[in-house]
Amino acid sequence: MTSGDASLARRRRGFHKGHRGEWLAAWALRLKGYRILAVRHRTRGGEIDLIARRGDLVAFVEVKARATLTQAMDAVGPQAQRRIEAAADLWIARRHDFARLSRRFDIVAVLPRRWPVHVPGAWQPRD
Repeated sequence: MTSGDASLARRRRGFHKGHRGEWLAAWALRLKGYRILAVRHRTRGGEIDLIARRGDLVAFVEVKARATLTQAMDAVGPQAQRRIEAAADLWIARRHDFARLSRRFDIVAVLPRRWPVHVPGAWQPRD
């Protein structure tokens, strides 16, 4: 196996792990009463893993599959937060009911052999 083949295999494993994590996170949120509006929503500002709504609250959710909750939280640094906020601003601007919606930025940590951990309000947006 060449290094290119090994690299491709690693990327594929990571891709499948990410999709599985998003699927688990979406179900965890559904069971908490959220409606999933979008999965892997892409904008010119970036990508949002999940957009979920419960009432007038819209949660923009970053999903991280890591060994620990601390590692998952640390994986969403300031640059990623700004990218997600920019994408969220674009998504909200396209909504007809944007004035009554409140937004929140959450993280769902997908940990080994555990139910996904939902961290509501993981960070406050920079205005």
